[in-house]
Amino acid sequence: MRLTPTERDRLLLFGAAELARARRARGLLLNVPEATALVADTVCEAARDGVRLAEAIERARSVLGPDDVLPGVADIVTEVHVEAVFDDGTRLAVVSDPIGADGAHGAGSRAPDGLGPGALLPGPTHAEPEAVVRLTVVNTAAVPVSVTSHFHFFEANPRLDFARDAAYGMRLAVPAGSSVRFGPGESVEVGLLPIGGERVAIGFAGLVDGPLDAPGARQEALRRAAACGYLGAKA
Repeated sequence: MRLTPTERDRLLLFGAAELARARRARGLLLNVPEATALVADTVCEAARDGVRLAEAIERARSVLGPDDVLPGVADIVTEVHVEAVFDDGTRLAVVSDPIGADGAHGAGSRAPDGLGPGALLPGPTHAEPEAVVRLTVVNTAAVPVSVTSHFHFFEANPRLDFARDAAYGMRLAVPAGSSVRFGPGESVEVGLLPIGGERVAIGFAGLVDGPLDAPGARQEALRRAAACGYLGAKA
């Protein structure tokens, strides 16, 4: 059986969450990795059940309370980020205050001002990055499709119809952590810009799984996309 890196990461997360569940069932208090894994896995399982993003986040925020974790864990695990596959596509879920005072398990142990050890402070708001390519995207699916900011747009949902070749090595020109939603039958113009850093695409839809600029990588990715029925892909 061939698993993509994303699928292997999902299984690793599930295994860590199962360990956390077993230890909690034995009456043990959870540490930071165990609590984080359990919250993140709750989001992924809720998505698998077909619920919407907001409900998945609420489920994750109610799974643990301060009495379930070791002292100080609630002050460290202040936010959990996880990408999950919902009915309308891959979405980034941000679970804030997952073990906090307004969860289902009662009052938290955080400092009154919310600035306990490990607290995350909001940074400056960043403007939308400048696009270098603009494409018209048509959603031919019967359900909405959302694509997050740093998803390799070339590998986005196969029922999105656009010029795949022009989107190779590109991501959406939107602020990090945000997404663009394509309604059923909707035509949307989007801006794209090159993926930065080392330009390695691991996981996603498995069409690349390696360096984007390696010799022959683009042609092979187009061949795979066309073979798998991705709209707009021409080998």
